[in-house]
Amino acid sequence: MSKKMRVLTGVVAAALVAVGGLAVSTSAEASVGTGPWTVINPSFTTQQKGCGSVSGLTFKLTCSTASGEQRAERRYATYSSGTRQFEGYFKINSMSGTRISLKQTFNQDDGPYFLLAVESGGRLYSVEGGATLASGATVGTTVRVNTIHALGSNLKVYINGSLKQTIASSSGNFYDKFGAYRTASGAGPISVTWSNVTFYSK
Repeated sequence: MSKKMRVLTGVVAAALVAVGGLAVSTSAEASVGTGPWTVINPSFTTQQKGCGSVSGLTFKLTCSTASGEQRAERRYATYSSGTRQFEGYFKINSMSGTRISLKQTFNQDDGPYFLLAVESGGRLYSVEGGATLASGATVGTTVRVNTIHALGSNLKVYINGSLKQTIASSSGNFYDKFGAYRTASGAGPISVTWSNVTFYSK
């Protein structure tokens, strides 16, 4: 083999090692759940309706209207197989309203599936069924939320690392949303900032 060919072969091999290293680096340990997990970056669209507004990762409902659609959210790409984990931290900056949804897992085929909402006073609850998941989600307090969704099996909801709810899940088409959304019995105003949002799959 000529010197030129040996150099070229070495460059190609190094490139393959680099690519391999990049692929391995996408594996990560999530805060909860059994891995291995792969970090993913699903696409999203921003939804602003009624008095909802979005600026980066800060979501606001600026009115106290108790009717109509008041929404400020990110809607992520639909998934239909495997296991998906969402992790994010939210801090309520101000809230004089109540019963605002902060995180959703939506069934594209059948409608609302899981909605995590907050009441005035800081109670976190599941909109579907009304179960209390945690307390203390007050203004200025940072709360970590994880949902692990195994399609065709269940959805597990964790608050600050503790498992709070397990919900049976069908197969189908689902997507994640987070931000601020007025539930049917709620009203703003609210300002909430999310941070360190990460999606995993396996």
